[in-house]
Amino acid sequence: MYKLVCFDVDGTLVDNIAYSWELFHNAFEVDMTKRKAAKEKFYAGKITYSEWADHDIGMWLSKGVTRKDFEKAMEKGQIKLMDGALETIQELKSNGMKLAIISGTVSVILDYLLPDYKELFDDHYLSQLFFDEDGKFTKANVTEYDMAMKADALKLVAKKHNLKLSECVFIGDHHNDVMIAKEAGLSIAFDPKDEELKRVADVIIENKDLRQVLKHILPLHQ
Repeated sequence: MYKLVCFDVDGTLVDNIAYSWELFHNAFEVDMTKRKAAKEKFYAGKITYSEWADHDIGMWLSKGVTRKDFEKAMEKGQIKLMDGALETIQELKSNGMKLAIISGTVSVILDYLLPDYKELFDDHYLSQLFFDEDGKFTKANVTEYDMAMKADALKLVAKKHNLKLSECVFIGDHHNDVMIAKEAGLSIAFDPKDEELKRVADVIIENKDLRQVLKHILPLHQ
């Protein structure tokens, strides 16, 4: 019935983190006033998501941070793969599922916790960070496919694999997952932190074990 499973990252594939951007803002001690102002401009419709992200990336660049600084922040935050994440990915792949990441997260999170993610997932929509040979953060290729645009990414992935949206699953946890949840054939709110996502999702899983999604996707697990 389902042929593609798309995952959010922060709070879904990865535990102990709500927003990767917030984790690094706090770790790098960026100017909180400027950070808040940019966020308010985005939600007021005065700037695009890309402009908001580029603004925040600029604050990291101005700090001269390195890959080690990102890793220290993740260590301090004690982020880890969600319980059952690897087993879930492997089980879905062994059953012939296409897998995708559609997330507003930054690539260092998966580089740190799941370094072979580009081989495990057929498609990945997230913000890529780049570092020079000395490990200094140099630039970012920011995804536009966050917030409402996540739904557009789902449509692109489905079209690429010649699938109907009804054959696609999305698993996420927060308010930026609402629009994509409405489009997916099966939407799973995993350990959800947003009431609207709970309302629109087909399935709600409160248990923080990602293997719980399998029974809703694969018939043999039912």
